[in-house]
Amino acid sequence: MPMRPADLELVNAKLPLAEDGRLHTLKIGDGRWLSVEPQEGPADVGRHAPIAQLGLEALGEARSVDLQGRVLLPGFVDLHMHLDKAYSIGRVRNVSGTLLEAIDNYRAAAPEFSKETIRERIVRGAREASSYGSLTLRSHLDMPLQHGRDVAMRTVEAALEAREAVKDLIDIQYFPMFFYDPALDRELTEFAEEALRMGIDGVGGAPHLAPDPGAGIRWAIGLAAKHGKPIDLHCDETDDPSMKTIGLYCDEVIRYGYAGLATAGHLCSLSAMPQDEADRLIAKMAEAGVGAVTLPAVNLYLQGRGDRGNVRRGVTRVRELLGAGIPVAAASDNIQDPFHPFGRGDLLQIGLVTAYAAHMAREEDIVSLLRMMTEYPAALAGKTDYGVAPGRPASFAVLDAGSGEALFQELPASRWAYNKSSWIGASVQRRQVAEPRRFASENAPA
Repeated sequence: MPMRPADLELVNAKLPLAEDGRLHTLKIGDGRWLSVEPQEGPADVGRHAPIAQLGLEALGEARSVDLQGRVLLPGFVDLHMHLDKAYSIGRVRNVSGTLLEAIDNYRAAAPEFSKETIRERIVRGAREASSYGSLTLRSHLDMPLQHGRDVAMRTVEAALEAREAVKDLIDIQYFPMFFYDPALDRELTEFAEEALRMGIDGVGGAPHLAPDPGAGIRWAIGLAAKHGKPIDLHCDETDDPSMKTIGLYCDEVIRYGYAGLATAGHLCSLSAMPQDEADRLIAKMAEAGVGAVTLPAVNLYLQGRGDRGNVRRGVTRVRELLGAGIPVAAASDNIQDPFHPFGRGDLLQIGLVTAYAAHMAREEDIVSLLRMMTEYPAALAGKTDYGVAPGRPASFAVLDAGSGEALFQELPASRWAYNKSSWIGASVQRRQVAEPRRFASENAPA
């Protein structure tokens, strides 16, 4: 059967995840990859428009584009964000820089934020992330039920409205952070079930912060299993080595047969405990089929605040988790809020921070880092048709670098994003640098 004509052809593309070092020609039709073929050498570019000279409008009209040896990756998957809190640093501060003050201050301010404000934050964060090449996001949502049902429902409604507003650009999953209190079991369960019926994607929470973490974990996974939803919990976000709720979580995942549907974010205490105990818990995660998310920027910022001298930094044991065969995602977490006053939703920047924090710079580490931003989080997000391969959706980013290693060396500002059958972003940096003055010796008289 003949292949249908391509709507778009890309030539001279580098695919670092293919690990073959070659240039490739790719063809797209009806928003899906028709073919991905290695080239014998640079392609003839007579009829191909050079991408560096194309803005968004020109890209939309082009049918053949020369990537000029630039990297093409499947769209980044940022698996752990807090878009409803993003850009709130001007309203909510954190003087001590600790996690607990951030929680308290944001919790106190939550009733002040209108649905429109929350919706605008999510839309802004999603659009910014897409401009950097992230085309699937998972956002954990604050659920301030202590201020009443209406305040918590405000966030759910804002999130769903924001997702509808950006659906032609980017995909967003939502996991509310339910705080389990046995005294409010009925009220919380009814609210959570209503949110799931409205279109919320999964169950979240931070049971290690509750008085009875085990009860919170059992409630959360029971709710998820009842509704056939995945679960993604904040786990052990502390530098206290005695905090080991990940073990309780794994027990419940095994009991419910939830391997592949359960994710644990942060896991900071793993980095503080003795090696043998960390090894035991990592092996348990591998047995249970629990995926991991590291949030290096925020953990470096929040953890170790009480230490003096040898300061614990809180980043989980990335290399050991990967070595145990556990899929590990690197993600942004908070953006310009009391939990983290910096950040911009650029997952490549987070990948670089991961490389520093986890000592990952070998050639094989570079491929692992790229997979922590693409394939691993895509699998944890349940995206079974992800990647640059024939028949799969053409969702990708082009970055102004010639190799995976150069991505982290240069952190290129120029990027192009394609999703939903069209180009959705083009950021082209024009950098000008003056010529250096000639050395004085060269101008000296003979």
